[in-house]
Amino acid sequence: MNRRQFTALCLSLFILSPPQVFAQQSAPKKFELTVDSIMRGPELVGYPPTDVHWSQDSQRVYFRWKQANEPRLKEPDLYVVTRDGNGLRKLSEEEAKLAPPSSGELSKDKKLTVYTDEGDLFLYDHKKNERRQITKTVELESNPHFTFDQKRLYFTRQNNLYVMSLDGGSLIQVTDLRSGGAVAAPALAGFGGGGQRQGSNQGGGSADAQQKGTESQEFLKKEERDLLEAVRERAQQREEQEAKRKKRETRKPFNLPPGQSIGNLTLSPDEKHVIASVFEPGTGAKNTIVPNYVTESAYTEDISGRSKVGDTQNRSRLVLITVESGEVKFVEHGQTVAAKIQSGGQSTMPTPPDETEQTPPQKENRTVQLPKQTERQVSLFNPVWSEDGKHAVMLARSADNKDRWVMALDPATAKTKVLFHDHDEAWVTGFGPLGWLPDHRRVYFPSEKDGFSHLYTVAIDGGEPQQLTSGKFEASGVEVAPDKTKFYLTTSEVSFGERHFYSMSFAGGERTKLTTMPGNNQAFISPDEAALAIIRSYSNKPPELYLAANKPGAEAKQITTSPTAEFFSYNWIDPPIVTFKARDGADVPARLYKPANFQKGGPAVLFVHGAGYLQNVHKWWSSYYREYMFHHLLMERGYVVLDVDYRGSAGYGRDWRTGIYRHMGGKDLTDHVDAAKYLVSEHGVDPKHVGLYGGSYGGFITLMAMFTEPEVFAAGAALRPVTDWAHYNHGYTANILNTPQADVEAYKQSSPIYFAGGLKGALLICHGMVDTNVHFQDSVRLVERLIELRKENWELAVYPVEDHGFERASSWADEYRRILKLFETNLKPRVEVKIKSAKAK
Repeated sequence: MNRRQFTALCLSLFILSPPQVFAQQSAPKKFELTVDSIMRGPELVGYPPTDVHWSQDSQRVYFRWKQANEPRLKEPDLYVVTRDGNGLRKLSEEEAKLAPPSSGELSKDKKLTVYTDEGDLFLYDHKKNERRQITKTVELESNPHFTFDQKRLYFTRQNNLYVMSLDGGSLIQVTDLRSGGAVAAPALAGFGGGGQRQGSNQGGGSADAQQKGTESQEFLKKEERDLLEAVRERAQQREEQEAKRKKRETRKPFNLPPGQSIGNLTLSPDEKHVIASVFEPGTGAKNTIVPNYVTESAYTEDISGRSKVGDTQNRSRLVLITVESGEVKFVEHGQTVAAKIQSGGQSTMPTPPDETEQTPPQKENRTVQLPKQTERQVSLFNPVWSEDGKHAVMLARSADNKDRWVMALDPATAKTKVLFHDHDEAWVTGFGPLGWLPDHRRVYFPSEKDGFSHLYTVAIDGGEPQQLTSGKFEASGVEVAPDKTKFYLTTSEVSFGERHFYSMSFAGGERTKLTTMPGNNQAFISPDEAALAIIRSYSNKPPELYLAANKPGAEAKQITTSPTAEFFSYNWIDPPIVTFKARDGADVPARLYKPANFQKGGPAVLFVHGAGYLQNVHKWWSSYYREYMFHHLLMERGYVVLDVDYRGSAGYGRDWRTGIYRHMGGKDLTDHVDAAKYLVSEHGVDPKHVGLYGGSYGGFITLMAMFTEPEVFAAGAALRPVTDWAHYNHGYTANILNTPQADVEAYKQSSPIYFAGGLKGALLICHGMVDTNVHFQDSVRLVERLIELRKENWELAVYPVEDHGFERASSWADEYRRILKLFETNLKPRVEVKIKSAKAK
């Protein structure tokens, strides 16, 4: 072997060998607990395995993964490992293209998968382990499926549905959908203005001649036809061609009005109907604009944003299109009752402390009437057909999100029948999954009917729904087993802080626990159901891939190691979960970070997680892992830290979820006030040295705390905070606070900007300037309010290139150095040094 061959061999071994092998060849660097070190993020803790999928023969597991030392913007590579956990390796780009796809539709005989790659259609043959390209076009193909007989494919191209044979031939257009209100135009031999297509001076006629004009124009057109034989001949030929075309094309086009669009086209099993969604933009709605100041062009560029809550929203409806005739029917949901918002009781929000503030009106027993409507606005989601092709069901949701239905669809009439109805005076949740049982007669779905998200079934013929799981826990991730004899599902029945994988019969009842590792377990079943691939994490261990036998008590084998050796050199704690009593008697869960040598009278910090619907008090690796490490730094400096799952957090059932209805900054804030009192009474914290911080919803709570509870919180860092809910998006905010014009009181008592006059402690505001979620405008408006109120003990830090979730390590580090300085300056007890003045002799 010559020198060049030896070098090439070494290079190939480096590329193909598992990355952890090389991590073991050098001594690990000792981790330094500093802000800069923590805020490296994935460069320290690594990237989790994602996109896990099995080969159809159940012999290999594929997944996407990226090493901690790889560039931040690099796409994850595709890795493969054998069923027994051996042979882990990264695939080359060419190998990755030939690997089984992670998405697409599997044929009923499990031999083929149809999927798209870069806008073209492909078929993957699982027996031959090869893929075949079906289309290669400029237009994008999407949403491919097998027809019910499995002999052809159907897919969407340019907003129309097409059917094609498996070998890529005999393409048939199934729909004729035209956007923008366009009128069908026949093929023309000539052009307007008298121009003729080269090589032909016969037939056709100009487009202008075929369109209806003004009275004067129509008079001239008739005169020209009567006068000149050449014009008359062309007109007669055009009319004959048009008549032949109409006779040949019996299907009528569906012309969408200007501004409307269509999508989600689905072919019925009998191929007689196409079901599609029609999207209609909100009339008169105004979109926000986010200025982007740091750009490649060196000019400020606008990022088109969203509308604000309460503005006219986009609407979607389902249409049923008859394939043969093109006839279109809108699917009827049958709901016409307008919703009402019930309110009552006294406001718990304190009155703003300065006279210049607008005082939110006190709550009275009343009913807030939403705008009247003849037909209730209800969104219908694409139907799911039974495997025998005879029935279709769908989910429906009211625009105010207070009602949800499971409906059966009759394709012949476009009418629906309600099989199940959920109603919540606050707002409903749980919109999936919806699926069929193998008997083709029953469907399964989640519901919070009994206060927790559980699994239900109902028959297509109607009748009482059957609840299959019950108890003070939540069931999620439900799927029918590949052998169609049972369910697989994930539940929190071990504890609210853990997630485990179970099997259960279709009748419900006792479940068989299949995962054993504490923490969070996301399992992927092999096609033969003999093995599990599991993404598992624990409080102090980031997510990794494991393989285990699909049986109770089976030992799991770890496949990946994502963090650097430096990460493992530090003793990251498993923070204990504690509970404390809220003022209304509720037991509030929290994670406690307490120094081993904590001195009575020391400081404390509360961390407020974000929302959307999120849980952070649990036994798995937190999405707030930077904050988790930052809490170790605070502990090292003598702080007790408490991370609270306040009212509105996920994982604790319906009542906990809706505890913030019509008053964000109500129970969610008092839970934090009660947490501070718990730290004082149970852990000896100095009541005058308590601070808090958090981002997004956590930033909002921080502002409410600093403005309305100034005697409790001495310092706070509000990161990317919502300052006025009337300026946030509709989908999230309208669920909780209704709309600003219909429920003014809810918005006034929930928005920090109305209480800014109460600020006494030290406040830090941090915000990314290209935040497309909570806009930078939120902080700008609050700053102007603080200036007008002549408040002084606050500062604003801006991050010109950051969106809602920061990406650059330098931005993270700058932000958290400022947070640390805020707490060190304002929460540490100050030692008074007495200096005796020297007496003059």
